[in-house]
Amino acid sequence: MPIIRQESLFSIQDLYDLRPTQRFDAIFSTLDMDSAIYVVSKKAWLGAPTELNYAAMIYSLVARLIERIPTVKDLVKRLKHDIIFRLECGFLVSDDIPSEASYSRLVSRLSGSDVIKNMNETILLQAINEGFVSDENVAIDASHFEARDQATTQEKKPKREPKKRGRKKKEEKEQYDQQKLEEEQTKSLYEKPIADQLDSSLEELRNEIPTDPAWGIKKNSEGKNVFWFGYKAHLAVGTKSQYILQSIMSSGNLNDGKAAIPLLKGIETLPLTIKYGTMDAGYDYTPIYQQLFRMDAQSIIAYNRRREGEIEGFDQYFAPTCVREHSYRYDSFDKKYKALKYTRPKECIDCPLAADSLCQKIYKVKIELDLRKYTAPARGSEKWKHLFAERTAVERVNAYLKEFFQLNNIRHRTGKKAKLHFNLVTLVYNASKLAVDRINKQLENEQQKAA
Repeated sequence: MPIIRQESLFSIQDLYDLRPTQRFDAIFSTLDMDSAIYVVSKKAWLGAPTELNYAAMIYSLVARLIERIPTVKDLVKRLKHDIIFRLECGFLVSDDIPSEASYSRLVSRLSGSDVIKNMNETILLQAINEGFVSDENVAIDASHFEARDQATTQEKKPKREPKKRGRKKKEEKEQYDQQKLEEEQTKSLYEKPIADQLDSSLEELRNEIPTDPAWGIKKNSEGKNVFWFGYKAHLAVGTKSQYILQSIMSSGNLNDGKAAIPLLKGIETLPLTIKYGTMDAGYDYTPIYQQLFRMDAQSIIAYNRRREGEIEGFDQYFAPTCVREHSYRYDSFDKKYKALKYTRPKECIDCPLAADSLCQKIYKVKIELDLRKYTAPARGSEKWKHLFAERTAVERVNAYLKEFFQLNNIRHRTGKKAKLHFNLVTLVYNASKLAVDRINKQLENEQQKAA
């Protein structure tokens, strides 16, 4: 598995090659544990005294992911037999080693709040304020990971009675319409069409997302169906900085496209201006284009032809063609009128119809005519291909989370605790990125002083 490439001298792999003490110091220095400690600590002075070091317990959960310790049982064993590791996590020599049950109660308290998610947002804001995140292109993709829960046996659905042929009676039609209306009203936001998300608030979108484990299906690179029981990780990653700008965990059966608008609306809350949203053909839905258009950003999304035939007068990239079916060349984008400018094809130079009125010198198309087909830069142009190629950044991050940060090693049951594991994984990744960037900045300053 290749590591994420960095333009700087120091990489995440270099960070993990450091001595454990240096590695922990670098990553822990990016974390502000005060809010997490407040959530799990005792709120009143009455009652039995607290004997556990909660701050050290939370640090040890982070260290478990850094050191790739598979289970909490192994973590407790490591704390008992490795005194240096125990001190690095913040435990005192006089502290008792927490039991597995103590860690279970700690996880239950943390999973009942958004404290880990908020800590991740704090780290991201620190990275933006320190100048490490200034991405114009954001790539969005999803990756699946399995749950620890076993799939429940589904009850066989009773066979439906065959529909009566012919037109319904007036009373039956009114009853049928009323039943359909009630069903629509009871549907959750993610059971409705994607277009309903456009006018929904970010809080509603985050609160209603399903997180229970469910069966998912997708096609692999060979075109065969792959099934799994578990969840999906939806990530929005800066293609240059490769920070996770937004993340969502959902049930495994959620359509990828239904997580795009919540991710984009989350990016709107950041002090960051994006110009492009890059996604594969699984996100080719009109509402997603509309959301990016509202953000004054351009859509770099692969086109998914849905039984659409060729359009006369246009090529496969929807660029206009001349009388001899040569494609016009994309020239520029007029921001004022939001129009694409195409110029006459090269083949028209020696064409006898060049002076004819049928052959236009310049062709302009407003992108609002069809946001799916027209975007700036135009589909098929070299710049569009270059921007779309940057989408591999989110694929690398997805693979990195699974390979090195234990995303696919869920040790908790229920979606609530699995979500905590997912938030911890993204937290540790962003914290590692921030630690690496700070070390790079320090090295650059030292080199400048030496010069």
